[in-house]
Amino acid sequence: MACQSGHGYIRFATLVIFLREGVEASMIVAILLAYLNRIGRREHFRDVFLGVGAALVLATAGGAAAYLTIRSYDGSRVQTIFETGTFLVAAGVLTYMTFWMRNHARSLSRELRSRADAALDGRARWGLALLAFQAVGREGLETVVFTLAIIFSTSTAGALSGASIGLVGALCIAFVIYRLGHKLNLARFFTVIGTLLMVFAAGLLADAVENLQELGWLPVLDTAMWHSGRLLSEDSSFGDVLHSFFGYSDSPTPLQLLVYVGYLAIVIAAFLGLGGKVRARGNRNSESQSQSLQTASQS
Repeated sequence: MACQSGHGYIRFATLVIFLREGVEASMIVAILLAYLNRIGRREHFRDVFLGVGAALVLATAGGAAAYLTIRSYDGSRVQTIFETGTFLVAAGVLTYMTFWMRNHARSLSRELRSRADAALDGRARWGLALLAFQAVGREGLETVVFTLAIIFSTSTAGALSGASIGLVGALCIAFVIYRLGHKLNLARFFTVIGTLLMVFAAGLLADAVENLQELGWLPVLDTAMWHSGRLLSEDSSFGDVLHSFFGYSDSPTPLQLLVYVGYLAIVIAAFLGLGGKVRARGNRNSESQSQSLQTASQS
C-alpha cells in the first residue's frame, strides 16, 4: 500500500495538525470566555463548555466509526480507494482553512463578540452552546479527516502521542490568550503553521496521484523517472519522514512531481501574497481611523 508512515513522522504530523486545529478551536473558546468574563456573564461559561463537550463527542465518535469501518477492508482495493479520497479531501480542506484563517485572523475576535452578543440577546443558554459547538465541531471534524489521512495502513501509537502533545500545547497557548487578552501575534503563528500544513497537503496530493496511478485510474505520465531506493528508501526511518511529510518518493512519476511542485508554487505564492494584502489593508484602515480622529478633534 502507498503512504507507509514511520512513527516519528506520524507523531510530528499529528502534533502539527492538533496544535494548529487545537489552537484555533481553543482560541475561539478562550475569546468567548474572556468576553463573557469582561461583561460579567460568567454564569454562561457552562453553556460554552456544554457546546464544546458535545462537539468533541461528535468528532471522536465520527472518527472512530470511520476508522473502524475502513480497517475492516485492510489491504484491499476498497481501502486504497478510501485512502485516496481521504487524501484529496484533507488536502482541499487544509488549503481552504489555511487561507480562511489567514484572511480572518485579525477580525475573528470582533466577529465572535458580535455573535456572542446576539446569542445573549436571545436564548443565551442554547445560543452560546450552539456557537461553541459550531466552532469546535468544525475544527474537530477537520482534525478527524487529517488524522485519518495520516494513520491509514499504520500503527496509531505514534499518532496518539503526537496528538496528545499538540493538544496540550494548544491548550497552553489558549490559556495564555485568555490571560493576556489576545496579545499574542496569532497572524504570524498561523502563517508559519499554515505554510507547514500546505507542504503536508502537497505530500497528500502526491500520495493521491500515486494511488490513482496504482489503481489504473490515472494512466498519464506514470513511468518512474528514477529509482533512488538504494540511496534512500521510503522504508527507512528517514525516508518515511521525507516521504510522508515532504512528499519524497524513491520512484517518482512525472505526474507526481508536477502536481507536488505546481501545487506548492501556486498556493505558497498566493498565501504569502494574500498575507501582504491583508497587512496593507489593515494599515490603510488604521490610517483612515487616525485621520478621522484628527478631523473630529479639529472640528
